Amino acid sequence: MRKQIFYLWIPALFVAPLCLTACGGKGPLATEETSAVAAAPVLTPQQTAPAPDKTGGFDGQRAFQHVSDLVAIGPRTAGTDGNHRTQDYLIGQLKGFGCPVDPEAFHTPTPIGDMDMRNILVKIPGTSPGIVLFLTHYDTKRLPNFVGADDGGSSTGVMLELARLLCPRKNALTVWIAFLDGEEAFNLEWKDPDNTYGSRELAARMALSGDLSRTKAVILVDMIGSRDLRIKRDTNSTSWLTDLVWSTASRLGYGNIFVSSETSVEDDHVPFLRRSVPAVDIIDLEIPYWHTLQDTLDKLSPNSLAVVGHVLMAVLPQLEQKFARPSAATRP
Repeated sequence: MRKQIFYLWIPALFVAPLCLTACGGKGPLATEETSAVAAAPVLTPQQTAPAPDKTGGFDGQRAFQHVSDLVAIGPRTAGTDGNHRTQDYLIGQLKGFGCPVDPEAFHTPTPIGDMDMRNILVKIPGTSPGIVLFLTHYDTKRLPNFVGADDGGSSTGVMLELARLLCPRKNALTVWIAFLDGEEAFNLEWKDPDNTYGSRELAARMALSGDLSRTKAVILVDMIGSRDLRIKRDTNSTSWLTDLVWSTASRLGYGNIFVSSETSVEDDHVPFLRRSVPAVDIIDLEIPYWHTLQDTLDKLSPNSLAVVGHVLMAVLPQLEQKFARPSAATRP
């Protein structure tokens, strides 16, 4: 795919340009080793999340607390102790919500050697066999002391709160929520096949099982926590699904966040697009702290998490109206 290149130099941190093609490892290694774990920021009333009854039940403060917990773990690069502790955290939270949790381990070669990784799936049965698949990645870029509050943390917090809401419900469509490992590249350059390890594994497994043919929509969320959130339409994403998400956001009053400008992104949705599954990427790439040690909790706002969560909660019933049909087991 065509890549969009932007150049940004940050003193004392970078000696090479950033290539903004996705949130995975396309930036240079940071050379400073400083503590990147920030304390929870002091937020103004405008930066706090609205009450859940204003956002379809989605609690931005809960989602933000999950991000804070992930940042406290520290770096979460695939194959590391921090990554494994993150897996334990995700599984513990999801089980506490009553979610059916299915950890899927896999083994894959990487530029730094063979690696064991794990996708963590939540599979919520619906009254219809059609699947809506929500995606996030929980790993972080392989940088010293990089905690990835926005890049990996923000979307994971949103998906945990989404799971809390959806797992107890009887949804019209079957809902899967996948927490993916290995989105980030191990090398400096974002170059196939050194990226999207978890999503490529999941897409391949779903193709073999037949679940991919039942998948009606894939919604990827990645880097959506910025206090100045501005999400552009990804031209690689499926048009009708992008239109649905953006029109929903506009109807809810978030047209200033889900903007009409376009960009081109390669991310965890691409393995599904390549298999002809409709997919959309919800991401804000144009943030000054991307792949730097400044990607810390103080850059984020619970309100941004609440906005994205509200949109996701509002999109799901529209997909159910479009695709849901009773399964053979539930027909009279």
